[in-house]
This record gives sequence, C-alpha cells and structure tokens, in this order.
Amino acid sequence: MYKIIVAGCGSMSNSWIDIVMKRDDCTIAGLVDINVTAIQEKKEKYHLNANAYTTITDALEKEDANLVLDITVPQAHFGVVTAALQAGCDVFGEKPMSDSLENAEKMAECASRSKNHYFVMQNRRYVPEICALRNFLQSQQMGKIGQVSANFQLGPHFGGFRDEMDNPLIADMAIHTFDQARFLTGRNAVSVYSHEFNPPWSWYKGNANAVCIFEMEDGSVFDYRGSWCANGLTTSWESQWRIACANGTVYWDGAEKLYYGLPADQNREIAPVKMEATGHSACLGEMFDALKNGTKPQTDCSDNINSIRMVHKAIESAKLNKKIPL
Repeated sequence: MYKIIVAGCGSMSNSWIDIVMKRDDCTIAGLVDINVTAIQEKKEKYHLNANAYTTITDALEKEDANLVLDITVPQAHFGVVTAALQAGCDVFGEKPMSDSLENAEKMAECASRSKNHYFVMQNRRYVPEICALRNFLQSQQMGKIGQVSANFQLGPHFGGFRDEMDNPLIADMAIHTFDQARFLTGRNAVSVYSHEFNPPWSWYKGNANAVCIFEMEDGSVFDYRGSWCANGLTTSWESQWRIACANGTVYWDGAEKLYYGLPADQNREIAPVKMEATGHSACLGEMFDALKNGTKPQTDCSDNINSIRMVHKAIESAKLNKKIPL
C-alpha cells in the first residue's frame, strides 16, 4: 500500500491526484503547500481526509508515508525531493528535475545514496504517435539518422511564475522536446550551441524564443526551433518533427500526421501504437509498476539527468554565446 504525501497543490496536481485516486493501492495522507487555501480546495474537490502542512519537513515527520509526489514549482524540487529521499520515501516528481543543473545532479546522487527511487514525469514520451515513430526508427528501415529537427511554436498565457522566469521556454518547456529527441534516437547529446531571445511582442519577462543545435553522441544533429509567444501558425504541444535518415525522411506533425518518404516514391503512413494509457496516466502507471516489480522505468532520474543537462547547458551556451560540451 502506498501512503502518499502530495507536495504542491496547484492546478498541475489535479491530473496526478485524479490518477492516484483511481488506484486501490494508494491513499493520500498529507497535502503540502505554502498556500493553505490551495490545500483546502484540494481537500474539498477530492473529498480527501488528508492532513495539511505548509512544509515537506513537517509532513514527513508526522506522516508514516512511503511515497511523495513532488508537484511543486521547479525551484522547490531540490528541497522536497532530497528531504523525501532522506526520510526513506520514494519520489515521483514533476519535470524539470530542478532549476539548476548542480541541484539536479545532487538530487540524482541523493537518490543513489538513499537506495530509494526518484522518477521524473516525462508524460510526452507516452503518446501513440511518438512511440510508433520511435519503433519505426529503431527498425532501421530508414537507415542511420543524420538530423532530427523539431519546431515548437505556441503562445500560451499562463500567468504566474512562468511569466517571470529568465528562460521560460528552455527552462520550463523545452525539457519535453529535448527528452523526446533522446527518446526517439536513443542517444545523448555531447555538445550544444544555442541562442535565446525575446520578441518585442512577448508577454514574458525572460527569453521566450530559442534556437538550439545539439550534437548527439553518434554524430547526428538535433536542432530545435522554439517559441512560447508565437502569434500565429502554431504547432501542437508535441512539436513538428522531421528526421532525415540515410534511406529517406520521416515526418510527424505532432498530432495525427505521421509518415515517411523515400526518394522517388510516394509518402507512406506509419500507424500509431495502440496504448491502453497515455500521457500522465501511462507515465505514472510505469512508475508504480517499477516500484512493484523492482524494475527501472524509462524516466528514472539517472536517465532523466541527461535531458535536464541539455536544458541547462543550452541556457549556458546562450549566455556565453558559444558552443559548449555537455
């Protein structure tokens, strides 16, 4: 039985709590948030008989929990995750791992020392089309991958902490696309050159646009072109993908159009993978299965550190205006 502390009661916690409440092996014992009103709203919405706390430390001391769900803002992840691991709890955490690479690496080290598990939410791996695309690339029908290109263009008005971040696109959103590139290719990045900027029409304080070029460990290139203040011709949340291979090219519009093209031949569709669960539900399901079976899910922190490293090194490259190693 999983006795759970939910840290962070903002809007993002809804999908997590929805999923946990449907499981018969879970009970939510404590809710943590600096905003006590948010806690009360969650208790009323989900009819929870859970205790309220304003710090993770108090919750860990007073609850006999074995699992913490960290759904706090990025700058709070380090404190929540390390405290939970040191208290003997496993942790499922929202992306990105932390607001700094140094803290993310310390969190992964803490998980290793504690012998507890820290898994990171990367829900955009669990999409039928991207799983089909990965399987198709791994089949080697298209030969060696040479270049992976992702185009992300959206203009969401979130309000809140994202509007005040220095690097809202790369630090908060690009982690998904960077992680998807690793998921698709099975490769890690070894270097990056990036440029950040903020268009004059942007409503973000920090840089909402970026162009990043990653060299992968097999010599292929992953290029990312992104905007979080796009004012037209937007893409899906999954980005548009074009993958150039030795034998042809594969295209995914980030939604339902998934096909490949060969020289002097017609384009051919790739059927999406059939999945019982997708997104958050699938990712959390794999995490619970990993705890139960003693296996390592694909979003274990020891692997996800490679995605968050891409994020922070891209930001560093933009600041230094030069190509840097990862």
